[in-house]
Amino acid sequence: MKIRSVKFNFIMNFIMAASAIMFPLITFPYVSRVLMAVGNGKVAAATAVITYFNLFASLGIPTYGIRACAKVRDDKEKLSKTVQELLIINSVTMFITCIAFVVTVAVIPEFSAEKELYIINGVGMVLNMFAVTWLYNALEQYAYITICNIAVKAVSLILMFLLVKKPEDYIIYGGITVLASSASYVFNFLYAFRFVSLKKTGKYEFRIHMKPIFRFFAMTAAASVYTNLDVVMLKFMKGDAEVGYYNAAIKVKTILVSLITSLGTVLLPRLSYYVKKNEKQLFYQMIGKAVNFVVIAGLPLSVYFMIFADESILFLAGEGYQGSVVPMILLMPTVLLIGLSNTTGIQVLTPQNMEQKVLNSILWGAVIDFILNLALIPKFASSGAAFATLTAELAVLIVQCVYLRESILGMAKAVSWRKVIPAILLGSAAGAAVKLLADFSGIVQSVEIEAFLTLAVSGCAFFGGYGAALLATKEEFVWGLVGSRFSPKQ
Repeated sequence: MKIRSVKFNFIMNFIMAASAIMFPLITFPYVSRVLMAVGNGKVAAATAVITYFNLFASLGIPTYGIRACAKVRDDKEKLSKTVQELLIINSVTMFITCIAFVVTVAVIPEFSAEKELYIINGVGMVLNMFAVTWLYNALEQYAYITICNIAVKAVSLILMFLLVKKPEDYIIYGGITVLASSASYVFNFLYAFRFVSLKKTGKYEFRIHMKPIFRFFAMTAAASVYTNLDVVMLKFMKGDAEVGYYNAAIKVKTILVSLITSLGTVLLPRLSYYVKKNEKQLFYQMIGKAVNFVVIAGLPLSVYFMIFADESILFLAGEGYQGSVVPMILLMPTVLLIGLSNTTGIQVLTPQNMEQKVLNSILWGAVIDFILNLALIPKFASSGAAFATLTAELAVLIVQCVYLRESILGMAKAVSWRKVIPAILLGSAAGAAVKLLADFSGIVQSVEIEAFLTLAVSGCAFFGGYGAALLATKEEFVWGLVGSRFSPKQ
């Protein structure tokens, strides 16, 4: 089995993350205009609800499986045994969860009114068991799952344009969304036999997995409180339209976060391997690079989309989604915050078996988010939910930094602050100049096309100025990717 370099794995995972971005970027402008806020809100609410059932069905296996398999990846027999044990545990929890899901949909009127939509999402939940992406991540085999994922999304994209034509087609859109996210899982499961065997080779040891699995489950469950509970609370307290507004803002945030955290998915198995081999120097060297990447990528994205929230929502969702602008502005700083907490939590604490500290930080965030949602949603609706999420993410990062107070200074020093901050200021000035001075209303009749042109020109000005400043100061990460190619050869 060939283990690729971190750079190759990052590129593959980045491509997969980019495909996950391109699919909603292409579909959301079309779907939001066809389904409108109410239809869009129904699909978003169903997705949020099924996320909770998915939590119980998979427990903490998606994250724990990466660490457990990474530590035994050099021994095929031990790896196969670990995979078999995790699949059996997952099968039992999936069966129990499916029964609970069917009962819930039948009993709760708000769910039974849209039972077709919820059943479709339930099928996606079952398929999720076959994903075994945790195995591929542990083995650092990203090329196959990337290609398979892109192929499925391409088919789903074609189906969406062919089948979703009117507001009543939100159920069809829900089914296509499930297809886009889950259809590749069956292929992943079958391809996994190249790396492991399902033949039993010894006595199963389920007990050694249960404690860490439940700990990772608790982490994921607590995190979902402030990533999905806000949507559910909005549905019951303010209705589907507010969910639609909030979902438009969340969509942009989710797209950006997937880009920023794509490196973390790649690093977890490698970092777990370093911990197993006691390679502390390599461990912290890689962590420093990860923190620098998060700041270099996350900070400009947060700033840019705060400045151009109005144009982004207008282009992506249309004129009927002005209620999404303020929530989006409030949510944008979380792109950087999540990127940083993903590094401190998943990449630093988790490989060192300190997931309990990650859980503690997430519980702080979950409690704060729940309390603020109760207090703010009745008065401020989706904007209140967005502010609660922002505060929760900040709390998570602060708690994790307290746990890492002995090493946090070293991580901060790895960031090229003196080069990044001036570059951000230059990019912001260039982007703001376009926003204030450029006027495309005389060129085009549609305000949505006008918003697109503003985004295109301002994006070139903002990120062009930002990138040029980093290259001019020879910032290490950027120069290593791009600048060194233009250096004269010795």
